[in-house]
Amino acid sequence: MDIRFKPYEPDQMLLLPPSLADWLPDDHLAYFISDVVDQLDLSEIEKSYETDRRGQPAYHPAMMTKLLVYAYCVGVPSSRKIEARTYEDVAFRVLAAGAHPDHDTIAEFRKRHLKALSGLFVDVLLLCVQAGLVKLGHVALDGTKVKANASKHKAMSYGRMCKKEKEIEEQVRELLKKAQQLDKQEDKKYGKGKRGDELPEELRFRESRLKKIREAKEALERQAKEKALAEGKIDEEGKPIKPRRGKKPKHPPGVPKPKDQRNFTDPESRIMKDSTTKGFMQGYNSQAAVDAKSQVIVAADVTNEPNDKKQVKPMVKQIEENLGKKPKELSADCGYYSEENVKDLEEEKVEPFIAPERKKHTDKAAPAPRGRIPKDLPVKERMRRKLQTKRGKKKYELRKEVAEPVFGQIKQARGFRQFLLRGLEKVRGEWRIICMGHNILKLFRSGYVVVGG
Repeated sequence: MDIRFKPYEPDQMLLLPPSLADWLPDDHLAYFISDVVDQLDLSEIEKSYETDRRGQPAYHPAMMTKLLVYAYCVGVPSSRKIEARTYEDVAFRVLAAGAHPDHDTIAEFRKRHLKALSGLFVDVLLLCVQAGLVKLGHVALDGTKVKANASKHKAMSYGRMCKKEKEIEEQVRELLKKAQQLDKQEDKKYGKGKRGDELPEELRFRESRLKKIREAKEALERQAKEKALAEGKIDEEGKPIKPRRGKKPKHPPGVPKPKDQRNFTDPESRIMKDSTTKGFMQGYNSQAAVDAKSQVIVAADVTNEPNDKKQVKPMVKQIEENLGKKPKELSADCGYYSEENVKDLEEEKVEPFIAPERKKHTDKAAPAPRGRIPKDLPVKERMRRKLQTKRGKKKYELRKEVAEPVFGQIKQARGFRQFLLRGLEKVRGEWRIICMGHNILKLFRSGYVVVGG
């Protein structure tokens, strides 16, 4: 033995089985998440297995939930990566208690219990309230574009669909014509009833593609009709309703515009402009309302509308549903501004700080107005004047300090830039799990001790 070094014997057998509690420091995030999940109500997940008696017993829901939550917290939500970590990563091995669920099992658990898992967002939020991390004095509302699990190159506009439909129909006719000519030639050569039953490969491909385009085209037409019907622009038979005022619409209501698009991989995702890169992506608009006290997310949602204007009212409603009360103040950028939103917030006794327009860096700061803002001013002018006051500026700047860093932590620190699931409802559930993970990390870093943990 070399006395210069501490003993190093990698082949030494252990005389007693190791304790999982010795593998990580007592204050490790994995133990904290384990304690938090143990306090959550998983009965909805557990009940779903009561009548399922087929095959081998399922992995315990608590263990699977801990693995998923920890994975989202540390930025490895891929089911394949989680499976690998149960072999390679001590924290994952501790949470799995030595078990190694395969990636199909992990993916199926997330898919099967997505609604229940996303519902745990509120339970964790209430723990944050209990820890004193949420005050609802000031809430900042913001959105970020997140890539869908689909390529923008798999999208097609309505105008191109119409053009392609005609092109492929002509190609199918030509291929069928050629097939009939070949049939006649083969009948003469081999006799009737001797040709194969399978369609030519090219014809099958064209017919399959034509079917997909027609389905996407019909879906866009259905959406356009439903929207026009809801807005009172057409009647039940699809006939346009003449507007009482204003100019005649340039585009016929109830008919998709030529540039309206639909993605073949994830039809509910949309082409959106990313404000950070200024480029276009196939994605979703992810919303978060963040409490100014400790950057805890108090409401989370996802929409496939690129514009944020319609998100103010539902997000405030969700805050009230989650916590039983509304915030005193709300700040948001100009993308959320509308006179209706300002009036709605004021009626709800929530003081709004929403910029009516985007301010350029080159614009000179207007002098702060003196005295009270006249009540008879138009809504936009009153908001503009309020944001020029010292108090208004300070409150509006909270948006940058509160909401924007949260998206930086989720996207940059934890690397979440693309959804794993497809479809608006599934993506919405995944976003709430991500936001729950963010809140758990805030709870962990606050030094909160889980009762019974």
